[in-house]
Amino acid sequence: MRNFVGALITAISLSLTGCGYNAFQTGDEQIKASWSEVINQYQRRADLIPNIVNTVKGYAAQESEVLLGVTNARAKVGSIQATPELVNNPAAFAKFQATQGELSGALSRLLVVSENYPQLKSDATFRELQAQLQSTENRIAVARNDYIKAVQTYNVTVRSFPSNLTAMAFGYTAKPNFTVDNEKAIANPAKVDFGKTPAKPTSDATGVPK
Repeated sequence: MRNFVGALITAISLSLTGCGYNAFQTGDEQIKASWSEVINQYQRRADLIPNIVNTVKGYAAQESEVLLGVTNARAKVGSIQATPELVNNPAAFAKFQATQGELSGALSRLLVVSENYPQLKSDATFRELQAQLQSTENRIAVARNDYIKAVQTYNVTVRSFPSNLTAMAFGYTAKPNFTVDNEKAIANPAKVDFGKTPAKPTSDATGVPK
């Protein structure tokens, strides 16, 4: 009897492996981990913004419209609960992308305006914030690229035979991913060094800055 139970467990395990069930579990966990890192890096950027805004305001308070744009865009980002469940909802995922894109645009406009203020450019605090922001932008690029790869692998499993039969049986569906425009942005994170002409970042085969 014991041998029969052991053989049955082995047979079930092999069956689950062959039908892709285990691949779905592994893929789902990888997506969750990758998504958590994406959120961590976006949050790191959001945490830098108040200090950047306040520093710019000290030298360029007259740029109120640009400063307000960054503040409002950051508030929109903060209003979205970026839970793991969000990656299963295409509409929610698209909204998340849109708000992050809006924040990126507002932040870029603020940094461009800052070039008009030499004293601000030479401020030690501002230069340190520039360095931290550049590092964060690169981390965002890497984290998003890892997420894209994880979702691509998962979605291939959803659509491939015979694992697609398992997907239908258990209700697994393809997950939304960053759009083509987002992928282009990954290869070209924002340049924020105003002290000199920024060098073009080196990249690996995937186009992600090292």
